[in-house]
Amino acid sequence: MLRLCLAIVLLTAVGARAEDRVVPTSPAEVHLSFAPVVAKVRPSVVNVYASRVETMPRNPMFDDPFFRHFFGEPDDRQSKRVAQSLGSGVIVDASGLIVTNHHVIAGMTDVKVALADKREYPATIVLDDPRTDLAVLKIKGDAPLPAIALGDSDAIEVGDFVIALGNPFGVGQSVTQGIVSALARTDIGINDYGFFIQTDAAINPGNSGGALVDTWGRLVGVNSAIYSRSGGSMGIGFAIPVDMVKSVLATAKAGGHVVKRPYLGAKLQDVSKDIADSLGLDRPVGAVVASVEPGAPAAKAGLVPGDVIVAVDGHPVDDSGSVGFRIGVKPIGGLATLTVARGAKRVILPLKLEAPPETTPRDEVRLKGRSPLQGAEVENLSPAVVAELSLDAAALGASQGVVVADVAADSQAAQFGLQKGDVIMEVNGTPIADTRALVAATAQRQRTWDLTIARGGQMIRTRTGD
Repeated sequence: MLRLCLAIVLLTAVGARAEDRVVPTSPAEVHLSFAPVVAKVRPSVVNVYASRVETMPRNPMFDDPFFRHFFGEPDDRQSKRVAQSLGSGVIVDASGLIVTNHHVIAGMTDVKVALADKREYPATIVLDDPRTDLAVLKIKGDAPLPAIALGDSDAIEVGDFVIALGNPFGVGQSVTQGIVSALARTDIGINDYGFFIQTDAAINPGNSGGALVDTWGRLVGVNSAIYSRSGGSMGIGFAIPVDMVKSVLATAKAGGHVVKRPYLGAKLQDVSKDIADSLGLDRPVGAVVASVEPGAPAAKAGLVPGDVIVAVDGHPVDDSGSVGFRIGVKPIGGLATLTVARGAKRVILPLKLEAPPETTPRDEVRLKGRSPLQGAEVENLSPAVVAELSLDAAALGASQGVVVADVAADSQAAQFGLQKGDVIMEVNGTPIADTRALVAATAQRQRTWDLTIARGGQMIRTRTGD
């Protein structure tokens, strides 16, 4: 089909005179195939199978002796079910390191990897990074594994050919081809670093974690999501740029389990047309600095409210998401150069890349007892915790208090509606300064509980019985 379409283009060019039309003189002039590229990268793309065993809620009728007399004791086997997830992955190191999506293995306890040649291996989760929706797995092969070459996501351009490989709908490894439709797509809502490659190569459920490669067979992105009204491909797919993959992989190779990234320490806002007009900008691009945390890297660099960041290390940025990506992929300890519009001037500011500090020990605690917060894991707030949980530092004010880091699925906290990222401010009128204060406030059984929680910049006050 590809040969026929190309021949038609050559023979019937729009507006060309008959004597100017070029006729193919050999099969080589009409033959176009991505087979050599696919053959090169296909062994590096794997299928990822993940599962976990879940305990189903017990039917309360079995608590009735009369009911058990007639129907017997419940079968424990019927209270279990297996949750499964299916996706793809890419071998990025010959030692057996594989990159996939966080959402493919999230919450799973048993992960297996099937290679293109049908060999299967159990996999361990080396690093899981929800903020980027990336995870790194490790398998032990009998010999060095075929690792894919890593490209440069800044080198690709809109209109470049790309190839997507993965396991759509679990039918087996498949290949689709398209072009780069757009770059630096933000506000997709997939992860905290919204900076995606958009492609029209068909991507479907099961492709998550698979490879997006260029025509040289180099990895340029990890397929992560689609825009769809039907559940299938509609020609709009999104991939995480390989530069973000490199930063996660570097942490995994160094033995880290949590990716530490530089933080700016400033609240940024996208530049609207009204903001651009008020600041005298000719176009609504860049990120305006709304506030700066005292002592943070932004303050040390000299950023002030009203500045507009228009480039990072010479790369133009369209919005605040682009600024976060450009800073987030750089290693801690280096420098980044910010190009800032300050009034009618352009100012170059050096930004020292620092990790957010843990000014207060987090002191993780899993709450017990008979309170509505039973089953919640809480931590003391600090700039480091705020960054890890993607909280709005400006909305929180001073980084003090207790934040919910996790909620057990079958806990009182889950039934109460507590969410990850909630900040617990008061319990029964007692201000909560740290995790130990919260443990003390929930240690005694109460008939009623008055709770004040900060969520998304809003204060929620609720009253509930024990």
